[in-house]
Amino acid sequence: MTDTTNKKGILYTIAAPSGAGKTSLVKALVEAIGHLKVSISYTTRPIREGEVNGVDYQFVDDAEFNEMIAHDDFLEHAQVFKHQYGTSNRWLGNQLGKGNDVILEIDWQGVRQIKSIFPDCVRIFVLPPSIEVLTERLVARGQDNPEVIAGRMQAARNEIMHYDEADYLVVNDDFQETLSDIQQIMASSQLPARQNKAKNKALAEALLR
Repeated sequence: MTDTTNKKGILYTIAAPSGAGKTSLVKALVEAIGHLKVSISYTTRPIREGEVNGVDYQFVDDAEFNEMIAHDDFLEHAQVFKHQYGTSNRWLGNQLGKGNDVILEIDWQGVRQIKSIFPDCVRIFVLPPSIEVLTERLVARGQDNPEVIAGRMQAARNEIMHYDEADYLVVNDDFQETLSDIQQIMASSQLPARQNKAKNKALAEALLR
């Protein structure tokens, strides 16, 4: 059991193109690491089948979201696919103050905002093994029509363009190996960020061709 007495928590961000598997990875990380908490973002997008309000997201309408912006309730917020997403300022501060580590599942815009406020945050970026695999995953989810998938693929390329703003790059080819890589990043500093980025930079560049 991790002793969090008088210890401020570590803030992690995890970004990835849609379909790269970051949501599943975050869920597995939280289940495996007792003191790791995931920030439940507020969003204006419609709830999907199987999702639970307050577990997957805090679902609110545009009026409530905009009111929260006006009251500075968000640490960061951004618009993604015509919907708004935001991270609760108060919740994050409370968790870090208690000594819990926190992971934020956000896009590159959010990561950039977080870095400006928490310069010591650890930024992780998840890459798919190839564009073809990413497309297959989006189609296999069965949630979107071809037009929406095409839009998500364009957005994926836009997201990957910002890979170099992360401290660590991981490739989600084998889920368990990827999960282990992220756990190692969180558990120790034995995987230097510069060495890790150099290792996977070639793949990130290839995904943008």
